[in-house]
Amino acid sequence: MSRLAGKRALVTGGSRGIGAAIARRLAGEGADVAVTYERSAGKAAEVVGAIEAAGRKGVAIAADSADPAAVKRSVDAAAQALGGLDILVNNAGIFRGGPVADWSLADIDAIIAVNIRAVVLASQAAAAHLGAGGRIVSIGSCLAERVVEPDIALYAMSKAALIGFTKGLARDLGPRGITVNIVHPGSTDTDMNPADGPRSEAQRARMAIPSYGKPEDIAAAVAYLASEEARFVTGTGLAVDGGVNT
Repeated sequence: MSRLAGKRALVTGGSRGIGAAIARRLAGEGADVAVTYERSAGKAAEVVGAIEAAGRKGVAIAADSADPAAVKRSVDAAAQALGGLDILVNNAGIFRGGPVADWSLADIDAIIAVNIRAVVLASQAAAAHLGAGGRIVSIGSCLAERVVEPDIALYAMSKAALIGFTKGLARDLGPRGITVNIVHPGSTDTDMNPADGPRSEAQRARMAIPSYGKPEDIAAAVAYLASEEARFVTGTGLAVDGGVNT
């Protein structure tokens, strides 16, 4: 497929897991792709290699999503390296959980900085580069709207905040022909939540399809929202969660 031929994309946190799958899928559909990474330089290089193997330009940019200056700088660096920017995928994220009594100020600040503030700042920076037909897609969570177990309130809060941000930004950027959407993954087999992990059976029990998703499932949804086929879709959330919230 070449739905994204000639497009230029930035995927934050694109060195592994869902982010890496998104970067590979966008390249497979014709886009040049930049990815940011914090520490996994080797993994980021592998993703760049896969992008280049697909015949597209790949760029890896070191950026700590908790650093506001680094977030802004990475967007501008991607646009410069690719000759512009058409697609931003806000994928970078962290998890903090546990009982409310155990939350530290550092935990609270970290999850707000990476899961909320970085998305806002990257989107703000990208908006200066995007033209008509531009796309912003953020990665949320099935926990953003329905919290089905204890000890995940901080994480759920951070992803729920992105729903309001997505809807508001869609209103702000719609007159410019830019769409803004969010994808809500369910249990997806990654390092953060492996399909053979200690909590996996409990998660499967809540799904209509009792099986973990693959990063490629999320990537497919992002590719659709980034394409011209989704030109009339904005301000919405797309659940890719095996029916856990049905």
